[in-house]
Amino acid sequence: MTRRVVTTGDGLSLAVWEHGDPDRPTVVAVHGYPDDHSVWDGVVRVLAEHYHVVTYDVRGAGESDKPRERAAYRLDRLVGDLAAVLDAVSPDRPAHLLAHDWGSIQAWQAVTEEQLRARIASFTSISGPCLDHAGAWMRGQWRRPTPRNLRQLLTQLAFSGYIGFFQLPVLPELAWYSGAMSRLLSTVEKMDPVADGTPPRPRIADGVRGLELYRANMMPRLSAPRVRRTSVPVQVLAPTGDPFVSTPLQAAAARWVPEMRLRRLPGGHWLPRTRPELIARCAAELVENVESGAEPRSLRQARVGSGRFADRLVVITGAGSGIGRATALELAERGAEIVAADVDEKAAARTAELAALLGPGATPYQVDVSDGEAMQRFAEDVRTRLGVPDIVVNNAGIGMAGAFADTTTEDWERVIDVNLWGVIHGCRLFARQMTERGEGGRIVNIASAAAYLPSRTLPAYSTTKAAVLALSQCLRAELASAGIGITAVCPGLVNTGITSTTRFVGTGEEEQGRRRLAATALYRRRGFTPERAAAGIVRAIERDAAVAPITAEARAGLVLSRLTPGLLRAAARIEANPR
Repeated sequence: MTRRVVTTGDGLSLAVWEHGDPDRPTVVAVHGYPDDHSVWDGVVRVLAEHYHVVTYDVRGAGESDKPRERAAYRLDRLVGDLAAVLDAVSPDRPAHLLAHDWGSIQAWQAVTEEQLRARIASFTSISGPCLDHAGAWMRGQWRRPTPRNLRQLLTQLAFSGYIGFFQLPVLPELAWYSGAMSRLLSTVEKMDPVADGTPPRPRIADGVRGLELYRANMMPRLSAPRVRRTSVPVQVLAPTGDPFVSTPLQAAAARWVPEMRLRRLPGGHWLPRTRPELIARCAAELVENVESGAEPRSLRQARVGSGRFADRLVVITGAGSGIGRATALELAERGAEIVAADVDEKAAARTAELAALLGPGATPYQVDVSDGEAMQRFAEDVRTRLGVPDIVVNNAGIGMAGAFADTTTEDWERVIDVNLWGVIHGCRLFARQMTERGEGGRIVNIASAAAYLPSRTLPAYSTTKAAVLALSQCLRAELASAGIGITAVCPGLVNTGITSTTRFVGTGEEEQGRRRLAATALYRRRGFTPERAAAGIVRAIERDAAVAPITAEARAGLVLSRLTPGLLRAAARIEANPR
């Protein structure tokens, strides 16, 4: 690391730090308020292994000069400072910008101005919108007062109440000198579920001087926004738990930025400090895309307007037939890449073949979900060959019917191994990958309406599906902070091949065949196809539903299970005897 001083156009001295090989592409990281350059320390440690990384204290912060007049904090002065730093650290080639909070606000100004645009190769923005874009978005929400627009606008205004407070004389300074602001910011950062450790306390002097950023810029820009466009590739990293800058506000920039990606990341406002490895990886992906043309899946799927499932990697177990195959084809048609896994190798290959005709690609796998070691190898192979999946559908399951007294230990072990352990393996292995990646995901567990409808004929099957439902609800609570949504899908009577393979315990082969034919005929008369079930599953993924009953009887049963469980128990007692 080397430290240098850069002189600005109006004669101020900026403290600048350089890390890594200066012959590599340059990444300039700009901090926000009330931070200094140290907010990037964790990110720098990762990026400096591959790039020339530059940080500096903006005017008024850290070791840089602190002008007293308000006009010195206008955005044009801040952009001039950035230009001076770029001239000093990367005079011969465009640099990549990485900015947070007020650093992003000034970087947006730079990338949308003609004189600096050619000096900037890419821009990764975190929790800091262009003020002109923000002003235009707020006006647009107000002029089109739909319930959704008004909700988003009011939410952002509530988030931004502190801006009005900062316009007041004396009181904001007193809040800093009394320690109230430091305690408030510390409390906010501790509320971030992914934060680790005690947040550092900002310098009081930085907090006080930085108030002029708000007073010099906010009201003029928000009240009279200008049209600001850029051709610079932009990546917006939007923390889903940011209490200051909402995702819709940051996403609004896409209207003026044709080369924009939007990535929603679990976490709070200070992601550069709390999740430095994630920020470094996201920034490096855009840098490499610009430098070499390589575009990883994460960037492709982040393109604004690309579609909800475009370029998502989806793993589906039990994909060889029925609901699993229909879900694979539905998602493939919507742009997802499919991993079709099934215990039947030929069936998995056929599903992958069909999915590849509809979408960007598909890969078949033969795996028995009840085999923990096989599932471990499967999950590792998926990550190595294709990457971490964005969506996992734990669909594989078997049917079992008959009286409890006729269900042997071997029967119980088999149905639990597939229906419950298969889901546990899928959740445990892929949720770990999603958590380590740090960008969230979706896990769908196929349970059944039998999970909440008592039945004298399905004790073993219902037990496993009830366990899947309970597991899903527990995991939904546990993994929410990691941005991983868990959905339990509960189908009713869906016309799939499960009836032809269901084991009817306590019966001979002839009776087994008869009951399978009867069950198949019942499901066929119901007429609810796997394709309709797949459409319901996709809707549940889009809504991030906790529980998704599929079919009318499943929905009605869920309501009755909550309102009149005694009635359902009574109905179960008089249910037709399978004998």
